[in-house]
Amino acid sequence: MNKAKSAKITIGIIIAILAVVLVLDAATIVPAGHTGVVITLGEVSKSFDEGFHLKVPLVQDVQVVSNKIQVYESPASAVSKDLQTVSSTIAVNYRLVANKSAEMYQNVGTDYETILITPIVQECMKSITAKYTAEELITERMTVGEEVKEDLDFKLNDYGIYIEKFNIVNFDFSQEFNAAIEAKQVAEQNLLKTQTEQKQQIVIAEAEAEKKVIAANAEAEAILTKAQAQADANKLIEESLSNKVLVYNQIDKWDGVLPKVTSSDNNLMLDIPIEENNNNNNNSQNAENSENPG
Repeated sequence: MNKAKSAKITIGIIIAILAVVLVLDAATIVPAGHTGVVITLGEVSKSFDEGFHLKVPLVQDVQVVSNKIQVYESPASAVSKDLQTVSSTIAVNYRLVANKSAEMYQNVGTDYETILITPIVQECMKSITAKYTAEELITERMTVGEEVKEDLDFKLNDYGIYIEKFNIVNFDFSQEFNAAIEAKQVAEQNLLKTQTEQKQQIVIAEAEAEKKVIAANAEAEAILTKAQAQADANKLIEESLSNKVLVYNQIDKWDGVLPKVTSSDNNLMLDIPIEENNNNNNNSQNAENSENPG
């Protein structure tokens, strides 16, 4: 009796454990940023969004696929338009579209980075790099990156892979090409330096010329002002002079000695009035007569 009861208890415990296992297996939780691909007896049947879901225990399995942004970084080798070997490091930010997750799992699996992204990225890098010269790859890096991104989108979007961002981390060329680029940069810098120095010399020369012009104008203006002042002074002097004043000045400066040689130019008192001379002569004659009477 005790053995039968113990067997029933054991069976009950087993059934309870199986029931708990079945209940737990019937529930699944899909993490945020992921999609749950439902596999029913080995066949992809549907997909679950993030959150809590119920499934058929022991019949259905759920494979979780990430839809978050992932980073793929890899070296890439290509040949430029001018046949220069180009080694580069590229970085791709991508994500798997949620509604394409079941199809991706069914057709490619979870290793889609190795199967799809790697070969397509290498192919796009080679095709776009071949359109540019080595020098253009350096100067037009942003444009090259945009073209590679567009090409990747075109080839990967149908699989449900969306390219968020594409970056060319760096370009590397042969030593010979790097030396040629460095020499060219040095030559351009020297040319720029020479042009800058020439412009500075021109600016200095123009400043000096302008300075001289300003000085010359100032000097000419000063000379003109002085000449005008002298002319004004001469005019005042000329207006202030009269015949009497001139005669007075001649008499005042005369030393009383008559010139031994006379000419038309030696008229010391040319402008003395005749009446005054006659009066002076008469007075002198009268004085002589008074001193010698009879």
